[in-house]
Order: sequence, then structure tokens, then C-alpha cells
Amino acid sequence: MKETKEFKTETKRLLDMMINSIYTHKEIFLRELISNASDAIDKRHYMSLTNTNIADSNYKILVEADKENRTLTITDNGVGMTEEELESHLGTIAKSGSKEFLEAVSKENTPEVDIIGQFGVGFYSAFMVAKRVDVLTKSVSDNTSHLFSSEGLESYTIEDSQKDDYGTKITLYLRDNTEDDNYDDYLDEYRIKELVKKYSDYVRYPIMTWVTKYDPKDENEDKDDENKEPKTHLELETINSMLPIWKKNKSEVTDEELNNFYKSKFMDYQDPITSIHVNVEGMLTYTALLFIPKKPFYDFYSDRNERGLQLYTKGVFILDKCKELIPEYLRFVKGLVDSSDLSLNISREMLQEDRAIKKIATNVEKKILAELSRMLKNDREKYLEFFKDYGINLKYGLYENYGEKKDLLKDLIIFNSYNTDKPITFSEYVEAMKEGQKDIYYAIGKNKEVVEKLPQMDLVKSKGYDVLILSDDVDEFMIQVLKNYNDHNFKSINSQDLDLIDEEESKKIDELKETKKSLLEKVKEALPGVKDVVLSKRLVDAPCCLASDGEISFEMERVLKQQHSEVKAERILELNPNHNVFNKLEEAYDNDKALGDKYARLLYTNALLQEGILPDDPKAFSEALCELLLK
Repeated sequence: MKETKEFKTETKRLLDMMINSIYTHKEIFLRELISNASDAIDKRHYMSLTNTNIADSNYKILVEADKENRTLTITDNGVGMTEEELESHLGTIAKSGSKEFLEAVSKENTPEVDIIGQFGVGFYSAFMVAKRVDVLTKSVSDNTSHLFSSEGLESYTIEDSQKDDYGTKITLYLRDNTEDDNYDDYLDEYRIKELVKKYSDYVRYPIMTWVTKYDPKDENEDKDDENKEPKTHLELETINSMLPIWKKNKSEVTDEELNNFYKSKFMDYQDPITSIHVNVEGMLTYTALLFIPKKPFYDFYSDRNERGLQLYTKGVFILDKCKELIPEYLRFVKGLVDSSDLSLNISREMLQEDRAIKKIATNVEKKILAELSRMLKNDREKYLEFFKDYGINLKYGLYENYGEKKDLLKDLIIFNSYNTDKPITFSEYVEAMKEGQKDIYYAIGKNKEVVEKLPQMDLVKSKGYDVLILSDDVDEFMIQVLKNYNDHNFKSINSQDLDLIDEEESKKIDELKETKKSLLEKVKEALPGVKDVVLSKRLVDAPCCLASDGEISFEMERVLKQQHSEVKAERILELNPNHNVFNKLEEAYDNDKALGDKYARLLYTNALLQEGILPDDPKAFSEALCELLLK
């Protein structure tokens, strides 16, 4: 007897919302129906543990396309549904049979059963592509068969029917094609295989479909007939992998298998630098498989590149790039996380706010950093290769959020230095420090050759101290966030208080400062852009140099200027009292203040150029220089 019933929950408007608004992509429907089929088989298998009469050793899910009738059928040999269950689970929107089943199982203190469904709305995704859906089912509970049918409007029908074996067969009568949607696409063999591989490749049961096979050519056939179509036949083929590589024991997976999986999964032609396998069981259970590409992807620095790891739950693909699983500074990492302990939104396309995802993300981050630390310690050449391409990401990670992660990252940062041929860590710098050296010295420059020419290097070189070479824009910002390393302060060679000369020499310069006070005031008066003019305690061969006062350095000024900021470092001109130019400057002021002012401006401009800063008035500098040469 065929009976027509109204949907129990809400009206057509709600059903329209479920069908048209919840899911972002129509193709999701196949994932949802296969997941439901997998759940049904799980239930039957669990029930067969206490009732051997319903056991089946050949569990499978069959996807069949009928192009002539424009139908797509998904069949499982799972638990099936009674008439009451059809009405309850399909006739009532968001009434989840899977959730009820889990609750019943948990009350009996039985072993955990892995069920994908949570919300009871996955079935309705079928109406995104189908104008009518038939569900033919036979339940293991009462051995009866029923047919549910609906067009996704206000009502549905249920009638008695005939089905030989237990399970459910869902037939989708596809919608008519439109200008925007070609529903026939879902009937193509390649498309079915593509969607299964994308979303359901790791469902634990075989997913089968009919595939076209070419017959071997008959030797008796006319070989000259090139236009003759080859003979074909259809065969059932399993199209999913079932057991994902990340679910295998580490000892069972070779490096070659991992590399091949990575290249196939993430469309790279090179093996990754390293792979990281994470398997956690307990209050929160999950598996992660992570890779660091050998080279940044072509779009790594573009706006199109989004960070994120692929997300699976119970082997079912959910998200391609889940950004909550990986911090921004590790955006170069590729990989996936598979967990059954995550709260997904109703469409299973997005994560809800969940402490579980934060715990997974924290642990994944630590595992990646631990692998980098191991690489730095045990495979230095590989780490240098890694840092060349991705080191700047770690630097930004250290600098961001006021150095929130500096303790995690500081020992992974490496720099070129003046005394070494290869980059070193802060720890290695400290270990090699000269006796009596307190601070870690650094200089801004593209390379060792540029830094060596800085006048401020003279005294540091004479002491034999090493100098870290900061070549990236973020470097000095990062150093300021760190402030010190293991109680050793960072000190720029541009800093005024290098304190490298001995006490006696320092005392002489302090005394000379009083003697030359009038000269220094005249020079300062001639240079309104300078905060102060002092006698240098660090220059050896150079006549003058600039020092910055305060937290903004000359390098920071340059970086901020690129960002259209007018912030400037406070300039202090240092004069070398032991240089002949100092004597000439003093003579000029004794004879002619105007000439002394010109010399002062020339020296200041020279100091600016040494720092890579162009003068505000290049023309005036050129004229003054020519005038001096003509004397």
C-alpha cells in the first residue's frame, strides 16, 4: 500500500534552504550518500557481532550510472531501514539515525563504532542534482522491504516493496540541464571516479562502479581497417584506495611510497625535503601526514596561495585548505589531518569553533618545529637548503604578535656572519664568542663584502669579534623583539655605546670632548637634521659615521619608508678625533665659519651615503664637493 506523507519538520522553505544553501558545491552529494552507505555497513557489521544471521563477508558500495534513463544509483549492503526508520530518518529533516545509533551504543558501554553521519541532512544533498529520489531498502531488523520516494517538496511516499538482499539502493533521477549546470556530467565514468577519489578515496569499504575495458584485438580481424572502433565491455572495478597511507604503521611505509604519495597528492614533480608522520591516540585521536616541499610552489608569494592542511574525518575528505590547522608562518607546509574527534558544521564543509582543532594545530606545529630542529642538528646541508627558501617565514613567525613564539623559533634562525663561511645559529655564535665578550654584535648589509666596508666595523674587527649579518628587512625588527639571547644582549655596530675601547682611551676622548665642545656645537648648529654631534669611541680609519638614537634604526627607517611611513631614525654624527679630516674641520672653523659649515655638511652627507641614505639636497652636495675640489 502506497502512503503519501507530509514532511514532519518545517515546510518547503526549510527544505529549499537545506538543499540550496547549506552546501557550497553540488558535487558534495556523492560524498554524503557514500558516507551514509558506509555508516549503514558499519551498523550491520556491528550488529552481526551478536547476530551471525545478518553477517556479510562481502561489504561494498556500488555506484551505477544509467545515461539512457539519466539516473545515478548508490547501493550498499548495510543495515537497511524499516518503514518507521524511513519515516523518522528521511521524513524528518535533521533527524540523524547515525547519531541515535551512537547514543544507543554508548549507553550499552560497547566498543566505539566509527560513524560519519552526525546531522541527518546528508541525504537531502541529493536533491541538489536530482528532481526525484527513490530509496529502496530492506532492513535486517524486520526483514521487510520498502520504497521511499520524494521530489524534495512538501511530501514523500512510502510503500511496501520487494528487495532480495539487505541494504539500501538510492536512485537519483537527475535534474534537467541548464545553462549553468550540466547534470549529465555526473553520469560520466571519469567524473564518478574523480569524485570518489577526491572525497571518498579512503572509505574503508570497496566503492565499485562499472568501467569500460577494451577487448584485446582478435588476430583474425582485418588489421588494415584502422577506422573500425575497438571492442569494449564493462567490468566492475573498485575505485577507492580504502586504506590511506597515513593509517599504515610508519615501519610499513617506505620513503619512496611517501614521496610518490606527496607528488601525486600535491602536484609536485620533486620529492619533498622531509615528511612528518604524526599518530596520536587518547582523549583526542588523529593522524597527520605532513611534507615540506623542496622548493616553494610557483604561487607561494601570490595572493592566490592560501595556507592550510587538507582535512579528513574518518577517511572522508572535508576541506582542501583548513587554515586553522597551521600557523601563517608555516604556510609552506603541505599535508593532511584525519580525525574523528572534530565538530563540523551541518554541511561538513567547515569547522565549528572547537578546542580539539586548536589542540591538533598546536601539536602539529610542535611536530614540524621538532623535525626542523632535528634537521638542523643532524642534516645541516639539508637545513641550509630549507632555510634559504623558507627561513624568512620563520623570522616573521618569531617577530609576529610581539614575539609570542620567540622561544619556539629562536634556535631555528640562522645568519651569515663576518667570521664564518656558513650560516650559524645564535647558540653557535655565543659558543664561539671571544673571552670577555658580553654582547652579540650585528650589522645590516646584503653580504659580508658590504658589511666589511662599514666604518663602524673597524673597531669590532680589531677585537676579533664576530658580527651577524642581517640581510632581510624583517631581521632587525626580529632582533628587537628578541632583545637578548641567553642573557647576551644584541647590539648593532651602529650603536653609540659599543664600549669596545679600553678605559684609558675612553677617558681621553671624554676629556677631549670638553676641550672640543665649542667645535662640536658649531657643527651641530650647521646640521639642523642631526640630534647631536659627538666624538667617536669606535672609529679607527674613517673620519666620521652616523649612529641612531632610540628604537628606530636606519634600516628600520628604510623599511618603513617603503611602506610610506615618514618615521625617521634620530641621527647622531660621530667624528673621529684621531683623523686628519677632524683637524682640517677645526682649522676651517677657526678661519671661516661659513667654510667650516660647508665642511660639516659634506662630512654629514658622506656619513649618510655610507648608510645608504640619499641626502635631502643632492644638488647642494654636488656643488659643495666641486667647490672643494677646485680649491
